[in-house]
Amino acid sequence: MRITGISTHVVGTPWRNLTYVVVHTDEGLTGVGETRMLGHTDALLGYLREAEANHIAGSDPFAVEDPRMKYGDYGRAGEIVMSGIAVVEMACWDIKGKALGVPVWQLLGGKVTDRVKAYANGWYTTERTPEAYHKAAQTVVERGYRALKIDPFGTGHYELDHAGTLYAVSLIEAVRDAIGPETELMLEMHGRFSSATAVRLARELAPFQPAWLEEPVPPENLKALEKVAAKLDMPIATGERIHDRIEFRELFESQVADIIQPDLGHVGGILETRKLAATAETHYVQIAPHNVGGSVLTAASLQLAACTHNFKILEHFNDFADSEIKKVVRGAPEVVDGYFEVSHAPGLGVELDIAAAAEFPQQQARFDLWSEGWEQRKPK
Repeated sequence: MRITGISTHVVGTPWRNLTYVVVHTDEGLTGVGETRMLGHTDALLGYLREAEANHIAGSDPFAVEDPRMKYGDYGRAGEIVMSGIAVVEMACWDIKGKALGVPVWQLLGGKVTDRVKAYANGWYTTERTPEAYHKAAQTVVERGYRALKIDPFGTGHYELDHAGTLYAVSLIEAVRDAIGPETELMLEMHGRFSSATAVRLARELAPFQPAWLEEPVPPENLKALEKVAAKLDMPIATGERIHDRIEFRELFESQVADIIQPDLGHVGGILETRKLAATAETHYVQIAPHNVGGSVLTAASLQLAACTHNFKILEHFNDFADSEIKKVVRGAPEVVDGYFEVSHAPGLGVELDIAAAAEFPQQQARFDLWSEGWEQRKPK
C-alpha cells in the first residue's frame, strides 16, 4: 500500500480554524487527521503542499516511524512543521487500524481502561459575572461533567490589580459553590503572569481547591516556573505550547510539572505523544493532553488515553463552542456521565464528512476571549 496524495479541508470557527487532512492510498483506504491553528492556517497548508510533493506521496502509510515520510529532509522544526507531521501521522494510524480491522489503541499495546474522564472547557464564554458563571457551571454539572476548567483573570497580563484579583476570586467562589466540593476545578492562567503575580493569585484561590494550576508563567521560562512551583502546594500543569517531545526533556529534569499537556495536533501525532507519556511515567508525571480542536483530534487523543497508564483526564471543548459543526465528523466521541467510552471501531473510529465540512469555510479567526468585544463575537 502506498500514499497517493492528501487533501486538506479547513473548517472555520469564530476563533480558530480546524484543519483536517485526508490521506489517500492506492488501495482505496483513506485516513483522517486534524489540528487547529490560531492565525496561521495558510502557513500550515503551504507546508503540507510542499511535504506532499516532496516526501509524503509514494510513502508507506504503515511506516509511521519512517523519518523520511515524517520529516522529509528538514527534521523537527516548530509548530507548523510538527502540526503538519501530526495530521498526516494520525491519518496513517487511521489507515493502519482500518486495514487490520482494529482500533489504534490495540496497535499501541492494548487498552488499560474502558472509560476516560473528561473535563469541560469553553463553557464560560458568557457574561463575566458571578451570577452568570454560577448558572453556567451548574449547567456543566447537570450535563454530567465532574471536572471543568476556567480562566477567571480577565485582561490581566503580568500583573492583576486589587480590583481584578477580588473579581477573579468572586468568579471562582461562585463556580465552586455551583459545582460542589467533589467536582474538579482546573485553574488556567494561559502563561500571562509574572512568577510573583502567579503565586499571589494561586494563594488567593487555594481555598477553592484547584485541581491544578495551568501555565502560570510563559511556558518558555522554566526558571520562572520553578519559582512558582517552589512556593505553592498545588499541582502544576503545562506543555500545550511545547511542540516536540525532545523539548520536554528540561521540563522533566526540573521536576516542576505534575501534569504535562501536549497537544497531539502540534507535537507530531499519536506515537510522538505515546513516547512522551512513557517518559513522563518514568518521572511520576501524569498526562492530560491539550484538546481544543475538533472531534478527530478528540478521537486521536482517546486512542492514546486508552492504552496509557498515567493518563489523567482529557479536555473537551466541542460541547460548548462547536455545537454547530459537530456534523462535520461522523462517529464523534461523546461525553456520558462525565466520561468518554473507549471506541472499539477500526482506526480512529471517526469519519470526516467532506460535504458538511465545506459548509464552514476558513475564517480570519482571532482569539480575543478577554477583549471588550468578546460578548459580541463569542460562539452561539
